[in-house]
Amino acid sequence: MASSLYSNAQHVDFDSVLAMDDPGMVSMFEALEASGLRRFLGCPAVVYEDALVDFFENASVRNGVVFSTVGGQIVQISEELFAESFELPIEGLGDLSEMPKDAIFDARSIVSLSGEQINLSGRKNQMKMPYRLLCDIMAKAISVKAGSFNAITVEKFSLMTALVCGVKMNWAKYLFGILKKMVAVKTKQAKGFAIQISLLLATFPDVELGEASEFPASKILSKKTVLRFIDRDGAEEIKEAAKEKVVSKKRTAAVLKQQYPKRRGLPRRDPFLLFLHWRWWP
Repeated sequence: MASSLYSNAQHVDFDSVLAMDDPGMVSMFEALEASGLRRFLGCPAVVYEDALVDFFENASVRNGVVFSTVGGQIVQISEELFAESFELPIEGLGDLSEMPKDAIFDARSIVSLSGEQINLSGRKNQMKMPYRLLCDIMAKAISVKAGSFNAITVEKFSLMTALVCGVKMNWAKYLFGILKKMVAVKTKQAKGFAIQISLLLATFPDVELGEASEFPASKILSKKTVLRFIDRDGAEEIKEAAKEKVVSKKRTAAVLKQQYPKRRGLPRRDPFLLFLHWRWWP
């Protein structure tokens, strides 16, 4: 089913989220817009499911260009076409390994909920709420990763750093690189970019796209879905804190039991003898 190609996807309704009454969230989405990703993340949310299945089944990379056949017609997607279609920046870092270490250092404090530098091998609940959502966007809509989205990874945090610290990225090169990994046989890159590939395929006049489907509203970040994210993530944080409290109590009880084991033959109910036992027993 083509729907599996966007089961973990996220898209952005910029007009809606930029009109929110949450300054932190608005500031985060403004940073996304300023980075040059608005057209990529906010293009018309239409999916051609049959064409997508065809595209991924027949796609390959030759000389840096993505080739495929859809409905029997050959399509070629170059980095230049990709960049022009989504008005992506073509200057700046094209490789995350080039991300300045001082920018990562600064970002670890900027996004932190406590004010202390976050642990890059920890979980996203260390971060302020807008950056937790940004972490999801980086994982699902940009780097297209499957698995747990609660864990922070160096890749996700480097992408976040570019947004948080205003580091220029060659998004055309980086995102096209992800697309090439999606269609390379030897990589385990998850399939994604369902909306973006659908839009690209629509530019080829001879390609039969089949029936268009609307992208699921639940996967589009609007004012409504962002508020739902805040409620859900906040509830999960409270639940996690309660679990940690229970675990902490159990650990404390276990340590005390180990440090002060019961002595055989000691009268348990005599407070004076208990005091003597605590004060002088080796």
